[in-house]
Amino acid sequence: MPYVMVQIPNTPAPTSPSAPRSVPTSADVARLAGVSRATVSYVLNDTGAVRISEPTRRRVHRAAEELGYVPHAAARSLRAGHSRMVLMPAPPVPAGPLHSQFVHDFQGALSRLDYTVVQYGNCGLHGDEAARAWAELRPVAVLVPGPGLGPRGVAVLKRSGARAVVTFGTEPVDGAHALLTDHAGVGRGAARHLYARGRRRIGVVVPEEPGLETFSAPRLDGAREAVHGLAGATVTALPLAYTEESAAALAARWRDLGLDGVFAYNDEYAMLLMSALQDEGVRVPEDAAVIGADDLMLARLLRPRLSTVRITLPSGRGLAELVDRAVRNPGATPESHELFDATVVQRDST
Repeated sequence: MPYVMVQIPNTPAPTSPSAPRSVPTSADVARLAGVSRATVSYVLNDTGAVRISEPTRRRVHRAAEELGYVPHAAARSLRAGHSRMVLMPAPPVPAGPLHSQFVHDFQGALSRLDYTVVQYGNCGLHGDEAARAWAELRPVAVLVPGPGLGPRGVAVLKRSGARAVVTFGTEPVDGAHALLTDHAGVGRGAARHLYARGRRRIGVVVPEEPGLETFSAPRLDGAREAVHGLAGATVTALPLAYTEESAAALAARWRDLGLDGVFAYNDEYAMLLMSALQDEGVRVPEDAAVIGADDLMLARLLRPRLSTVRITLPSGRGLAELVDRAVRNPGATPESHELFDATVVQRDST
């Protein structure tokens, strides 16, 4: 029986659209662009110490885009001795519009300085335990909102390679740069304003939501301090949950409380309470003067327009420059700065 030799082409099997593709490397980019791997590294890591012609830079960037190549952050960190990651743990409390805008501006300013900002969900971690979790990511800087981190946690972060640790709070932490928040000053300003407007029996809203006591407690203390010893002045703490039901219940017993003014913690709680008071027939400001804090746009659209304590935060650029300065000079003495100014804005509600 004769045999027939048939040559079958060695054609690779077609790949399905879902088959994983190999990860492109800098060597692939170099071959496509017709340059060395060192040139690819210089261009994509934006190394200013080596001069690369603009046509070559464009060719490398086009090749990287075509292949879908991005530099490996961990490898870059090993070469530099540190990462360009700035870690921002999520705040332990709900973030309002004022804080959200501040964070947005700050992140933009850091990006322009070639840092990558990563927000980290706390998931119930606190203090040194949280610091160890943050340290695992090897950030170059960590910005810690709220209290809880102590000197030991700062040391953990620095031993892991963090060149800068910045805390937000009422007191500085040893070894860290401090952005100090004067929430007592917000309470003092609000209570002094109400007293100057002839109000003597002042209520201060204390939110019942977990975590907000970090801010509400010093605001209440500041209000008490502001009117301490003044003729006829009293301050009453008013627990309030951020619900219509809680506000309605407080408004229903308002006349029994005998109050004639209220600092409602912030504009959002002030709007909630003011609406409930009006539903109960309590006139604002005739029967109860109301002042909030933050100076939100919505507060100006209410009728009566809401008086408030305007909190002025620093520019994102200024804080980003502080972080960059600390990263460049990790051995410098920690800096301490006031984070915001508080100014009373009088409107119709007082």
